[in-house]
Amino acid sequence: MTRVQNWFINILRWFDSDAGSDHLDVTSRSFNFVRVIPFLALHLTCLLAFYTGVSAFAAGFAFFFFVVRMFAITGFYHRYFAHKTFKTSRPAQFMFAVLGASAAQRGPLWWAAHHRHHHQHSDREQDLHSPHQGGFWWSHMGWFTCDAGFATDERRIRDWLKFPELKLINRFDALIPAGAAILIYSLGEALAAWAPGLGTNGLQMLTWGFFISTVALFHATVSINSLSHVWGKRRFETSDNSRNNFWLAILTLGEGWHNNHHRWPQSVRQGFRWYEIDMTWYGLWVLSKLGIIWELNPIPKNIQEETRQLDQMRRAQK
Repeated sequence: MTRVQNWFINILRWFDSDAGSDHLDVTSRSFNFVRVIPFLALHLTCLLAFYTGVSAFAAGFAFFFFVVRMFAITGFYHRYFAHKTFKTSRPAQFMFAVLGASAAQRGPLWWAAHHRHHHQHSDREQDLHSPHQGGFWWSHMGWFTCDAGFATDERRIRDWLKFPELKLINRFDALIPAGAAILIYSLGEALAAWAPGLGTNGLQMLTWGFFISTVALFHATVSINSLSHVWGKRRFETSDNSRNNFWLAILTLGEGWHNNHHRWPQSVRQGFRWYEIDMTWYGLWVLSKLGIIWELNPIPKNIQEETRQLDQMRRAQK
């Protein structure tokens, strides 16, 4: 394939993730500049904040959209699509897949396939985003910029391939965040006309409500790759270097209890003790009471007992 053809295919992949899939080198860990131009541009657009300024409404909306999409990523992309820790209806599955895709972290099938691969090979050579294999920056975002990171291994997500709507979201994953950006800009323009006292407009809302919120959400999410296998405490002697970290748990709505998660990934709850704050679990519990999700996988009694015994042993050693 010529260089021009390669550029053309990578540009097509901005819109269609399946474009030229027969030419994708799923083993390549080389930086693919053309493919990641939108990712780099997303970061640069945050600089528009110096031009637009900020209003309380725009900042509040950015925080709200961060939290809502973080819940979609942690509760559904992770705990549902990757680990199937609860059940839900097909409409709810679709709705949260769309909400998760608006975070610009690719489609639910791509996300689940990579995460299942991570659990199988955690912190070993095959683990694409382990800080113990590639260092901090590679595990944080470098893996996201190579062809190996772009591929969706369908062998790992055969259970989801029967849903054509999920395959469609996964293939055209860029369209959903683009649509969200247009809606947020339109909201800002509408507020500028109908509620000028809020001091916002389309460009300011787009900058804060989408660009900054999305970039912050991305880096918070991938901090579990780069930091939760290095920084924190190990309650369980798992086969990897996963750790529990309170601050990352707050930032990611409960994902920071990562050592707990690697000990028993089948559990819908990642905070194993009452004092381990897991906002995603609380949100999923509420959804279960509303009948939106059901059959939530609990922490098994033997894992609960193991957790208590290990905590008692550590307290006794102090």
